Amino acid sequence: MPKAVKISDDLAATAAMYAKVKNRSLAGQVEYWAKLGKIADENPDLPISFIKDILIGKAQIQAGEKTPYIFGEKK
Repeated sequence: MPKAVKISDDLAATAAMYAKVKNRSLAGQVEYWAKLGKIADENPDLPISFIKDILIGKAQIQAGEKTPYIFGEKK
């Protein structure tokens, strides 16, 4: 169920700029940042770039674009 959350005008403006570039809604951008932040907070040793790659991989699997990974095989 959607909830209204108040954020600062500065954060909203920055999120709107990123949202436009990434073709997301303002809410979608803030949710994306919150998701990244939550994962990073729970896994402080993982770099953000690694977390982003994991999220991309999960999205690819959900979209049916999966290919098996074979350890030691270079692509």
